[in-house]
Amino acid sequence: MNIVITGANRGLGLGFVQHYLNKDDEVWACYRSNLDGLADINNNKLHTVQLDVSQDFNVDDLSLPASIDLLINNAGIYGPYGGQDLDSITSDAMLEVFNVDCVGPLRVVQQLKDRMIQAGGTIANISSKMGSSDDNGSGGTYAYRAAKAGLIIVSKSMAIDLKPSGVSVITLHPGWVSTDMTHQSGLIDVQTSVAGMTDVISRVDDYELGQLVAFDGKVIPF
Repeated sequence: MNIVITGANRGLGLGFVQHYLNKDDEVWACYRSNLDGLADINNNKLHTVQLDVSQDFNVDDLSLPASIDLLINNAGIYGPYGGQDLDSITSDAMLEVFNVDCVGPLRVVQQLKDRMIQAGGTIANISSKMGSSDDNGSGGTYAYRAAKAGLIIVSKSMAIDLKPSGVSVITLHPGWVSTDMTHQSGLIDVQTSVAGMTDVISRVDDYELGQLVAFDGKVIPF
């Protein structure tokens, strides 16, 4: 398969890269500015692509395949730590996180959708249970929650709009994973999360359009 992964230089993104390379797939790993863990991989099926999802771009300027079987929109940011409660959150922080975590995947799909349609491919948007209104029992974390909630809705619209063209869309919750974003405080490791999410991706047609699905295959109300 031809696979494109954003935010692929560390954490979950790097885990996805390693998983699909181990399956002998062709992987285009997108990174914003630093190769980080990608620099340590010696595999002729790995193609690195510099891409900042927070900025508009033209796919013709990038070295990506003409046909894409799987797109994983993984790039994302958390926003300010300790600065997302009601009294401290700023409009700038809200807009920055929303731009990367919600608008970013939309930008990518707008540019790559024709190549996805060519392959009859699958889009996996990495959101979070923290974007679920139903699951929010603690409040706070305004920027991250709002951006991930927005992505869930955007992803559902994508699922509806792209189905007639043969493209499947799934929205994923990776679990609470030990990565740099969580300061290594997660309950599961990257390999466990990626193994679960890739299994869900492989069974995308088992789920209703636009559902939010956790790494363990459970559907999350939102």
